[in-house]
This record gives sequence, C-alpha cells and structure tokens, in this order.
Amino acid sequence: MDLVTFGEAMVRLDLASTLEACVGGSELNVAVLAARLGVTSRWVSRLPDNALGRMIEARAREQGVDARVEWTADGRVGLYFVETGGARISSVLYDRAGSAISRVAPGSVNWTSVFAGARWYHVSGITPALSDGAAKVTAESLAAAKQARLTVSYDLNYRSKLWSATQACAAQEPLMEYVDVLSTTVEDARVVFGIGGIDGDDPTEVARALQKRFEVSAVAITLRDNPVAAVIAADGKVYSAPRFDVESVDPIGAGDAFVGGLIVSRLEHRGWDDAVRFATATAALKHTIPGDFCLVTRSEVDQLLRGASLRVSR
Repeated sequence: MDLVTFGEAMVRLDLASTLEACVGGSELNVAVLAARLGVTSRWVSRLPDNALGRMIEARAREQGVDARVEWTADGRVGLYFVETGGARISSVLYDRAGSAISRVAPGSVNWTSVFAGARWYHVSGITPALSDGAAKVTAESLAAAKQARLTVSYDLNYRSKLWSATQACAAQEPLMEYVDVLSTTVEDARVVFGIGGIDGDDPTEVARALQKRFEVSAVAITLRDNPVAAVIAADGKVYSAPRFDVESVDPIGAGDAFVGGLIVSRLEHRGWDDAVRFATATAALKHTIPGDFCLVTRSEVDQLLRGASLRVSR
C-alpha cells in the first residue's frame, strides 16, 4: 500500500432538471485518482451500515481503492447538494450534521495496521472541521504517520460552512508540525493563518511565507479558477506550471485532483518541476469531468502534457 487517506465521503446530489447522485469527498477523491494512475491507495473512514454507506464503499472499491471502513449503527451518510449555473457551480448546500465520521473517537482506528507498508499519508482540513472527535483523530493519525516515517501531505481546504476562521486556525496550526507538503490557496492561507506575501496575493510570496512560518518541506499554492495554474515552493526554489485553459464542466474536486497528481508524481520520484506540471494537468482535466472523482487515465494526462487540446479529439 503506497498511499493512505482519511476523511469523509458523502452522497452528492446535483440539482438540475433531474436529480443525479454520485459519491465524493476530498480525501476519497485523492485516493481514487492515485489508484487510477497506478498508486495503491487506501481510504480510511467511518460509515453507517446501511445502503448508502455500502454504496460509498462500493464506489471506492470500483475505482481500485482499498476502503478501510469502521461500520457503525449510529450516525448517517452526509449529503451535499450542488446547483450549477451553466458551467459554474452557483451554490453548495451541506446536509452532513451527525454523519457517522463526525462521531469517530480517538483510539478507534489502528493506525499501525492502517499504515503498514505505506509511504504517504494525506488528510485535509475538512476532516478536523467535522467535530472535536474528528479533530482529535486527525491529530492522532498525523502523529502516527510521522512515527511510521511516512511523508505527510495536508490540504488546508477551508470550509466556512463547517467552522470559523478562528476555529480553523486554532485547530490546525498545531498540526503543521507533522506536515511535509502543504497545499492551499492564497485566499485560504489569508483567511485561516493571516498570511499574505509581500505583494499581497502573489502566490509565490504566500508559498514562501507559509514555508517559513511552519517549516514544511514544500508548499503548493493552487489557482483553481480558469486558467488552471499552481506554484510550489520547495528546496529553496519556486516551481510553476504552465497554465491550462479549460472548458469547465465541473470544478468541484479540481484541488483534490491536483493533490492526487502531486502525490503520484512524488511517489514516482519526480522532481518538483515535473510534479507541479503533472499535478496541474490532472487538475485541469478534472474540470472537464462531471462529479467529484477525476476519472482520467495516465495516457490522458500524458497527452495533455505533450500539448494536446482539452477539446474533444475527433
């Protein structure tokens, strides 16, 4: 097992002329893309033992992810509703209070077993935002991952509908000591940690400021709007990717696709220059795919990196 992720997955309902349901969640999205690109991946979560919980597990396994689930009779599956306006997401409504994973308790996951043979661990700021218990288990998992000598990545992923900026900072600042690779946006860095570069919103300056403050090995700043782009501060340098102009069908999950592509690249021992290009390509491709999962193949990513258009190939 190369990669382990931990977090919530929900049922996503798209509000259109017909109601379409799919499965999604930040850490599961990362595991799915990694698995599709050839990295053995495990997703750890807690789900109710009912039809919706079993559906989520099945969707993960269909994509080649090893779903390590704690099944429970209490709690529920979280839902979220997406309303689209053309190619843009106009609103997202969460219905996730009381979800099974929000009731996770410290000591309930055998992290030694979960991390056996793994090389990388990933979690995002959404997980500790779910509840005090989830925050404690997130901290527990990060400490265990470092003890197991895994590389740890963390996506700040601030969600104002889950907690305040003050709460997010207080809970996550202590977690940064365990993090090797931090991924975020300029906006989230400013809102949660009050960090801006010398030039304000310049992503290079924000990446360097985050790296200096938390002493992490690498910081990735994604520009998730169109055109898709990113920068990474690592090894005393800043690496940037070419911009990909995309015809966006669904931007949800593009940040997760970036993280997944970055993890795959680093596990394959690519340098940061190649890694940021590969990760930005996977994020760009996600914009063209409906639903949370980035359902791409290695050849599609390689074609884009060779200069192929994101338009339909005829």
